[in-house]
Amino acid sequence: MNVTLSATLAANEEIARRRMAGERVLHMAFGEAGLPVHPSLRERLEASSAQNGYGPVAGTAKLREAAAGYWARRGLPTDPELVICGPGSKPLLYALLMAIGGDIVLPRPSWVSYAAQAELIGVRPLLLPPPPGEGGVPDPGLVADAVREARARGRDVRSLLVTLPDNPTGLLPRPETVHGLVEVARELDLTIISDEIYGDLVHNPLNRCPSPAALAPERTVITTGLSKSLALGGWRIGVARLPDDAHDLRASMLAIASEIWSSPAAPIQHAAAYAFSEPVELVARIADSRRLHATVVRAVAERFLAAGAALHMPQGGFYLYPDFGFLTEFATSDEFAAALLDRYGVGVLPGSAFGDDPRALRVRVATSMMYGETEEQRLAALDAADPLRLPWIAEALDHLAEALAGITGNDVGPAARSLAHTSL
Repeated sequence: MNVTLSATLAANEEIARRRMAGERVLHMAFGEAGLPVHPSLRERLEASSAQNGYGPVAGTAKLREAAAGYWARRGLPTDPELVICGPGSKPLLYALLMAIGGDIVLPRPSWVSYAAQAELIGVRPLLLPPPPGEGGVPDPGLVADAVREARARGRDVRSLLVTLPDNPTGLLPRPETVHGLVEVARELDLTIISDEIYGDLVHNPLNRCPSPAALAPERTVITTGLSKSLALGGWRIGVARLPDDAHDLRASMLAIASEIWSSPAAPIQHAAAYAFSEPVELVARIADSRRLHATVVRAVAERFLAAGAALHMPQGGFYLYPDFGFLTEFATSDEFAAALLDRYGVGVLPGSAFGDDPRALRVRVATSMMYGETEEQRLAALDAADPLRLPWIAEALDHLAEALAGITGNDVGPAARSLAHTSL
């Protein structure tokens, strides 16, 4: 086993260390949502703080019913008995891999923990790229050929995973790609795991792609949580929606959960049930955060485009995945990311951390830590008609522009910053 500390967590700790030492570092390496907890959620957490019993392994009935209602409002009628709650979607994904068994198909690139979790339980991932200009899904045509070939060599491939929208690229697949992937999964009898934790942060909700669960409810598991949409990363709560009639999978997952986390924290479940019921003030908070993420990620994308990077404009979340293949100074994405940090004080993650070819000079950039250092600043960013005019966000954008100009030699000045908001 060759699993090391998660690249995102390691980068976050390294940047924190440098800042404590007095270095000026623009933190673009960590996927934290970067916003305060809504007061109504704080109130519910405080009100339930005396609850200290373990509770059901699957989660409280109130939370499972609230999660079922959340999916039903999105056109996915859900049996609360087929909802499982956990301390974050991350352990739920791990339990799913264990319960389903066999090897798994992953997009390349994909979130750092998917392949690492597979390795932890002895599962070998098949890493396949998405169609050009899309993200979060392996190309359906490649999946069919790769799975057949792997099975012919004796591998037991049982599942594939998608992320809608994607981390690290911020992109969505086209609806026809999702349809094609579902057909391949049916033909090859693959379970689909659909990580939809960024689903409520699609920048233009009219552009949402269909969940595989809407097309193949009999073979799709959805995982989600509140760490991105409501910035509750430290609260550690997630939910999974199992396929229709998947009672054996439920029993396996609960057996695993009972030996690993017992049950999610009771006070957190109480607040999460309120969140998944989608009261008006939380719907408004998510809409405000979606607008903020979209505004800042586009401004950051303009800086990268002006610097000469190849980049598809993100469609959801707060990530970008620029490609600096025109640079000849660096042999790997690790070297390039290290140079940005050491020379210019900009922290990003190399594409190699996401399973990408180390020789490709692609990096994952997160914009969500730019909103401010204090709760007051972050609330101001949420409320601002034009958050780019706030001094601390404008300063961060200038820092980024200076770094990109320095490392590429290209002008990323005011004229270049007026690039149109268009995808490549």
